[in-house]
Amino acid sequence: MSRWLCALAFACLWAASAAPAAAAGEGSPKPFCPPPAATPDLSPAALTRAMQQAVDRGLLWRIEKDGRSSWLYGTMHLGKAEWMVPGPRVLRALMQSDTLALELDLLDPATLAVFSAPADAAASARVLTPERQRRLDRQAAAACLPQGALARLRPILQVTTLSMLAARSEGLYGDYGSEAFLAGLARARGKPIVALESAADQLRMLGGDSEAEEGEQVDQALDELESGHVGALAGELAQAWARNDWPRLDSYLQWCDCVRTPADRRALKRLLDDRNPGLADGIARLHARGRRVFGAVGALHMVGPTGLPALLAARGFRVTAVVPAAAASPSVRAEPVEAGAPPPRR
Repeated sequence: MSRWLCALAFACLWAASAAPAAAAGEGSPKPFCPPPAATPDLSPAALTRAMQQAVDRGLLWRIEKDGRSSWLYGTMHLGKAEWMVPGPRVLRALMQSDTLALELDLLDPATLAVFSAPADAAASARVLTPERQRRLDRQAAAACLPQGALARLRPILQVTTLSMLAARSEGLYGDYGSEAFLAGLARARGKPIVALESAADQLRMLGGDSEAEEGEQVDQALDELESGHVGALAGELAQAWARNDWPRLDSYLQWCDCVRTPADRRALKRLLDDRNPGLADGIARLHARGRRVFGAVGALHMVGPTGLPALLAARGFRVTAVVPAAAASPSVRAEPVEAGAPPPRR
């Protein structure tokens, strides 16, 4: 489940809206179809109320170097409507920044074009053996998708989309992921948005180094979907993020049951460890150019000795954990609570 959740930021938000839910066909068993994500009220009055009531969720660090402050925010690519609006400390950090840096800008038409481009039909036919296609069709029907709704996508994107849709059972939707609201707010305030990675590179990374490896990953994703535990695992990870549970997130690999085979280890390394240095370098470069950066990257990129807080500390930044203050490691200091100040809202 871990590698599919890590991939959601750049693979699936557009796919869910492109493949609306539908009832099963005549004579077919009727699966339980979670409702589509409701359109949130984004009127000025509603947003004002939401900002007044919002609590800080996720992970926030202040990073300082050369007399300037930037911020690092661990996001969640799936969420609930009530989680969309950032809490006071996160919102203040975004407003004090002048540039939003994301893994990818999912509202950029060029990014969407890469992921929505039709797959190579011959390559897809080689990867999707008859047995894999049968399993894939069964999971698509269980997700209440019209027949063939995902057929244009590469096989790895098809199963990634299905993994995201499985989280609807926990009330989690890509529509409510952190990045979408942050990007919309930054655009409304005239802040530039910078992509730290390219869509083409991410797609190559997600698919692996060969058709055989892509097929292996499709099998593993289908195994996880057929187990019926994908939604619950997504829910546990998202809830840990929502309650700022740094110890739970930092120990993710100890409880996720997601590194069972050499292929799992390779995929996890490719999706997290191999990307983290480039993400850290991108944020550091923007800061060195005089930008005050709000770097918003998936929360699992923050954990462990190869996480972004540790990598940026190694690049000479003073890294201070803000939300929660417990998100400090030996190379990261915790922000003291001001005397008389109320505790962070939870």
